Amino acid sequence: MTTRGRKRLVSLGVSLVVAGLGWYINQHPSVTKTLVENIPAGSYKVVEFVDGDTIAVNMNGQKETIRFVGVDTPETHDPRKVVQCFGMAAASYTKQLIGNNPVRLESDPLSTNRDRYNRLLRYIYLPDGKLVQAEIIKNGYGFAYTSFPFTKSDEFLAYQKTAREQSKGLWGSCTPQENQYGGFTSNPAQ
Repeated sequence: MTTRGRKRLVSLGVSLVVAGLGWYINQHPSVTKTLVENIPAGSYKVVEFVDGDTIAVNMNGQKETIRFVGVDTPETHDPRKVVQCFGMAAASYTKQLIGNNPVRLESDPLSTNRDRYNRLLRYIYLPDGKLVQAEIIKNGYGFAYTSFPFTKSDEFLAYQKTAREQSKGLWGSCTPQENQYGGFTSNPAQ
């Protein structure tokens, strides 16, 4: 067989395999879900829950750490601090709230793109449109983080005020201390 004949035979074989695979996938839609994740454009799969205010997502094949703009949850992993009151609950709440959902990320025009640890600073939206930061603050799992400017600061402070008045979450279980920046921190775990 000539070189040209072998190339044609290989090309025909590859074409048959591709066509057969296409036919099989059409006949078995569940395979498509396995082969291609069903994540809307502009959304990302969460690959790690770091703590209550930080996640990692798969961004174009790279693991990217995302710090939530405008919210601070009690610490669970900071090597310089002890685990803070409600820290584990806040981390669990964030994980439960997001679940297996893809998330949409949005930057804030008043915020920097990254923090000093090189984490992307973003608002986190669920497929139903809920803003994760707002849910965390409304339910008392975190504080409005006003040390840096962001457009939703008044909104987040209002959610915090309501949660505090209603003794939701950490406001009823911990004794938050006001810090030097006018925000709050949680006391050590009790």
